[in-house]
Amino acid sequence: MLNTETLGFQNFAFNRAAELRAARNGPMPSVNAHSIILWRGKALIDQDTFALVRVSADHPILTASIVSPIFLGIDDGIEVYAHDISGWEPENHTPPDLNALFDEIVERHPSTPENQIFSELRMVIMQLSAVDGELAATAKALFSWHRSHRFCAACGEQSVQQMAGWQRDCPTCETPHYPRTDPVVIMLITDGNRTLLGRSPHWPEKMYSCLAGFLEPGETLEAAVAREVKEETDIDIGPVQYVASQPWPYPSSLMIGCMASATSTKIKIDPNELDDAMWVTKETLVKAFSGSDAEIVPAREGSIAGFLIRNWVKGTLSN
Repeated sequence: MLNTETLGFQNFAFNRAAELRAARNGPMPSVNAHSIILWRGKALIDQDTFALVRVSADHPILTASIVSPIFLGIDDGIEVYAHDISGWEPENHTPPDLNALFDEIVERHPSTPENQIFSELRMVIMQLSAVDGELAATAKALFSWHRSHRFCAACGEQSVQQMAGWQRDCPTCETPHYPRTDPVVIMLITDGNRTLLGRSPHWPEKMYSCLAGFLEPGETLEAAVAREVKEETDIDIGPVQYVASQPWPYPSSLMIGCMASATSTKIKIDPNELDDAMWVTKETLVKAFSGSDAEIVPAREGSIAGFLIRNWVKGTLSN
């Protein structure tokens, strides 16, 4: 069995306590509860321990909350909430580079110690504990959903947050709305000792990863894998095998890791989808992981793409 502990943003021990959501709607009920803090999708992290900062309900940073808190669940007997303070404007803030793969700029809030920073989650994905990774990813995805779904899709009126952040209701037509999760297939395609990797135009130079794409309505995982590979590279594949999944809050995806063997090998890329694609051998990937290959930078550790590639290279994943 594969060890999925090396995958970021997933954990199986945290108690989401869904049965308490109706009773926890609104402000935090007790100073004994803990809150994690997000600012524009970044989480407040302790730089010394790489742990999510947890504050009590009377902490001054919570006065900057722009929406009602979200009840995430119970960890070690303590109720945990998430607050979004995206309305806060840091002094001398540098806007992120919208063309970069992710935002490496960190910010410090005046009410917290110097070692506590707002960090892009992908920068600390391998340092966060399993519980902290799941808490942060859940909060980020939910706050993103609230920002983009403020109005009822049925009648257009503004909806209201309910169920402690896990639902929105329309007060006019009474339609309930629930957080969305977008399924994405990501696949390791092999041909003997080599695998098919591609790169998007906006990625860092020389970075290559597994092919991926969103599922379409009425489509199975197997059909989506075959379609995406064919559309992007003109490669045909055999039977599809499910491997593992990973929540990916950018903004609300579920990455469904699969693998299959190629039945054709000539690549013809779709320039609207990829900047490049190529077959890469295990030997090249071993060098790339060690940093000694100047031609390719593989998917980073903690991502499901990196998980698929590394396990295949090690021989713990095969068709």
